[in-house]
Amino acid sequence: MQTTPTVPAPTPPVSGEDIVFVCTHCSAALVVDAAAAGMTVECQGCRQPTRVPDGNSEQAARISDLQRQLKENDSQRTEITSYIHQHSIQLHRWQLRLKELNDRKAKLDGELSAIVNASR
Repeated sequence: MQTTPTVPAPTPPVSGEDIVFVCTHCSAALVVDAAAAGMTVECQGCRQPTRVPDGNSEQAARISDLQRQLKENDSQRTEITSYIHQHSIQLHRWQLRLKELNDRKAKLDGELSAIVNASR
C-alpha cells in the first residue's frame, strides 16, 4: 500500500487496479492499490490520516474532485475576507485622516475669519 502526493501538474502513475483520490486535509493527489479501498492511510504530503474511498471509482473520483474544489473555494474565501478586513482598516484610517483635515480646515477658517474681522 503506497501513497504518492503530487504537485498539481503531473498526475500520479495509475494502473487499472489503483484508486486515485485526494487527501481531505491538504488536497494532495494520492494513488493506492485497489486493495486499500476503505482503509485509512497516511498522506505523504501532510502526514494526516486519510480514508481511501471504496467502491465505485467514478463516484470516488467525483467526491475527491468536489472535496478539492471545496478546499480551494474555502481558501479563496479566506483570502477575499482578509482583503476585505485590510481594506476596512485602511478605510477607517482614511476616515480618521479626513476628519483631522476637516477639523484643521475649520480651525484655519476660524483663524482667518478672526484676522479678517479684526482688521475691519
